[in-house]
Amino acid sequence: MKYETVMGLEVHVELATNSKLFCGCSAKFGADANENVCPACMGMPGMPAVTNKRAVELGIAASLVTNSEISREITFDKKNYFYPDLPASYQITQWFAPICRGGWVEIETEAGPRKITLKQIHIEEDAGKLVHDNRTGTSLVDFNRTSVPLVEIVSNPDFRTAEEVVAYLEKLRSLLSFAGVSDCKMQEGSMRCDVNISVREAGSNKLGTRVEIKNMNSLKAITTAIAYESGRHIDALETGSETLRQETRGWNDDLGETFPMREKEEAADYRYFPNPELLPISVSQTWIDEIRGSLPESAQEKYLRLTSEIGLSEYDSRLITSGKNLSAIFDKTTHHYNEPKEVVNWIMVELLAIAKGDNKGEDDIDIDCRKFAKLIEMAHRKEINRNTAKKILPLILSDGVDPAAYVREHRLSAIGDTGVIESAVGEVLAEHAKLADEYRAGNQKAFGFLVGQSMKKLAGKADPQLVNQILQKRLEG
Repeated sequence: MKYETVMGLEVHVELATNSKLFCGCSAKFGADANENVCPACMGMPGMPAVTNKRAVELGIAASLVTNSEISREITFDKKNYFYPDLPASYQITQWFAPICRGGWVEIETEAGPRKITLKQIHIEEDAGKLVHDNRTGTSLVDFNRTSVPLVEIVSNPDFRTAEEVVAYLEKLRSLLSFAGVSDCKMQEGSMRCDVNISVREAGSNKLGTRVEIKNMNSLKAITTAIAYESGRHIDALETGSETLRQETRGWNDDLGETFPMREKEEAADYRYFPNPELLPISVSQTWIDEIRGSLPESAQEKYLRLTSEIGLSEYDSRLITSGKNLSAIFDKTTHHYNEPKEVVNWIMVELLAIAKGDNKGEDDIDIDCRKFAKLIEMAHRKEINRNTAKKILPLILSDGVDPAAYVREHRLSAIGDTGVIESAVGEVLAEHAKLADEYRAGNQKAFGFLVGQSMKKLAGKADPQLVNQILQKRLEG
């Protein structure tokens, strides 16, 4: 390869607190525009800021799961810049004494495990959100997100491919969501990523011109943006088609290309200075130990338990532990019906397929796990056949139907009487004697048709495997 792409990430993760970082306004997503605001988070003069203790605890938890060195004293500072969604014209962040420095996250690559090193993690308040109306050419500001607490996780420039970036983001999502630090829902903006990217000649130690792609909240978009920007840099280096500048660029998902936003600021441009309204916070070893002791089972710990103790495959265990919501659905469902392998099969094959068809992510799946478990149990015990169960599952998701009651009401119980099945098969063979002869002569496709006709005659209530066995026996008898 003539060129090498070098990338570092700044990942913004909103913390799972009930209230904002420096006031009592709700930090929950989904409220009406400007519903959760007050004079303090709107930056009104004279409004004192009070630090949310829970946000600091979650910042410490984020440091623990990323193997970082936690600072024993942290401070908050003012970062000055002017933008419509920042009402105070400064952001409260950590510059001089962040919550932690260093750290690493291990990812899996085609070449094996690899450590991505971190520069630091710091706590800061989020900005508001601009809502652009292309019809009128106007922009409105929603300040609900202003002062929502987040951590910014800053990596070193350790990434060389988009695949490594995606693996890192998925690993971070798993670590932080299982620890309860954040829900990490990229579609809701609670996990966003800035990609710092440059291109240099392979073998060189000198970094190329750095460009920052801002506020990416989709793994697919991140992958596409990296490919586009790398190609733009390589084309500029080879042909001189443009002069590369250190700048901040946005991503246009519709056009599949980046666009310039502004020249890249340096630290001096933000005029950082200590926030005189907020006292330093001491972080004792006792406090750290308390938080460490309160952390739930990690994704890696659960993965090892599922594979070694329960006997799930590595593939299934990795999928179940890929996100907190899927993991919780698995736990709750197996609590009601303790057949882990059956539950995993239904989650992986059926539940995720329905979510994908509804354009929902894994985090958006909301199901009554007691009813889900009952459906799996009924299918596993052959009280209903799998096709019937597959038709009922979407009704549990959409309408919350009780599977046992629904089966009784619609008379969907499986036909297990072999005599009834043999009678139906006999009728089908009599009605399609020519096809039966063709099967005996070697036409394998005829068998599937005969099975389908037998299932139709049995109103789809019989066990297909039992129908297959009886039909095969009759054809060979």
